[in-house]
Amino acid sequence: MKSKFNKYIAAFFVAGVAGLMACTEDFESQNTKTNGFTEDLQSYDYMYYTLPITVVEQGIYFNYDWGGGKNWPFQTMQNLEADMFSGYFHDMNGSFNSNNSTYHLNDGWTSSNWTYTYGYIMTAAKNAERRNADKPEFLGVTKILKVELMHRIADIYGPLIYTNYGESTGSEPDDMKTAYYAFFTDLDEALTAIRTYVAANPKTNLFAKSDFLTPNKTYDDWIRFANSLRLRLAMRLSNVDPSKAAEEAKKALSDEGGVLEAPTDVIAVNASTSGFTNPLGEINKGWHEVFMNASMESFLVGYDDPRISKYFTPAAGGSEGALFNIAGTYKGVRQGTGVTHNKYKDHSPSTVAQNTDAILLTAAEVWFLRAEAALRGYISGDAGEYYKKGVETSFAQWGAGSAAEYLESEKTPADYKDAFDAKFDAKAESTVTPKWDNALSNEQKLEKIITQKWLAIYPEGCEAWTEQRRTGYPKLFKVAVNNSGGSIDTDIMIRRLFYPQALISDNPTQYGQLTQALGGPDTGGTRLWWDTGRNF
Repeated sequence: MKSKFNKYIAAFFVAGVAGLMACTEDFESQNTKTNGFTEDLQSYDYMYYTLPITVVEQGIYFNYDWGGGKNWPFQTMQNLEADMFSGYFHDMNGSFNSNNSTYHLNDGWTSSNWTYTYGYIMTAAKNAERRNADKPEFLGVTKILKVELMHRIADIYGPLIYTNYGESTGSEPDDMKTAYYAFFTDLDEALTAIRTYVAANPKTNLFAKSDFLTPNKTYDDWIRFANSLRLRLAMRLSNVDPSKAAEEAKKALSDEGGVLEAPTDVIAVNASTSGFTNPLGEINKGWHEVFMNASMESFLVGYDDPRISKYFTPAAGGSEGALFNIAGTYKGVRQGTGVTHNKYKDHSPSTVAQNTDAILLTAAEVWFLRAEAALRGYISGDAGEYYKKGVETSFAQWGAGSAAEYLESEKTPADYKDAFDAKFDAKAESTVTPKWDNALSNEQKLEKIITQKWLAIYPEGCEAWTEQRRTGYPKLFKVAVNNSGGSIDTDIMIRRLFYPQALISDNPTQYGQLTQALGGPDTGGTRLWWDTGRNF
């Protein structure tokens, strides 16, 4: 991590928190100063209406240039949190191991997703809604983006400011049930808006030039995106509000517009057409701070998974004091060792580069969502067939060849052996295999579905961590060192991030409302609304 990071956090944090209550129109002046788009320039090609939308498109996977750098905010917003807690990545840098890795949560880091999303990206989304109130062709897209943006914040922190954001009456928080129901309503309104426009203008797509997310840049793509997003959120409620989950799942899959299905149906920030530079790629390729997590090693190596070479690069090896040679193998870093050395720098880095598209939602994920929906009886169809389709779609998406042999495999996750200290060795937490078996219990089938979904939605750590907490799958390695002071149980693992602690003094009323809606202490050990600790 760049040395100037702490200076930026200290200078910017209070201003960012204050942005929760700030007038959202401040976005326009910030954008004009940063990017030089005056109102005259914005008048061309509908830029006045689409400019704030494109900020949200890139800002979901934080890439907003506010003048202080775009990559280190992403590192603190996602890479040192969800990406690690999901079991995908770990930074080899020993200086990080006394903080989030061992559950000694760093407020400056854990606050950043809340702070920057509200300070910049939700601000742009609100502006886009206001500017496009009478332009359904843009309003529908905005509402879909707003849901994709803010469900991630809800799933990381819990109760949040959503329905009242930017209102003159105040910014009273929503509990998670209210927020989720509002997400579904916004998706309803988005589909209505887009279809209203398309019915009147069947051959005109005014948003295509500004579309940085969908594969074909069509309104049909946005409808499939909305339906797929609805299905994702529906299944999130399966353990806490099953009737609503079933209702929304059926609505998503019965909509005439369809969902993402083909391997090329990927919602991702396009790095070739948007000017987007993948911040994870810069942290990986430029800073050399993104490495395979030990849990990823356990599953990918244990399964002899062909996608491993698509996800990671073989280890270089060669660090002094190694217990065995790892050169040419795929080797991960275990979370929660608390070591201070940097010897893990010779382990397997990610393949994500600066020009890699930033994945948000894929057809493979949708097939696994369908598998779970069928398993729970929400929809008709065979859960096993949907499961197999999910694996096949993921293999095709990544160019990993045929999945036929893999789907017959009874291989299990591998034990982990630390290259430098045997006390960090760990037995595999799971014995789940890729092969589907109709004779298994629903719980065992769910483990298969979620484990393969976790492998398929790489490298999107926010969704991976959320689903791991909701279901308990895949079974990840637990931290070897727990420095949470008792607020996070080692076996139950981290459940959320606490709210920015500056709110306690800067906005005690709002902080009190948030924690009351949370229903538990504002710590990393408190379960969120949809996190019930059971699956059936």
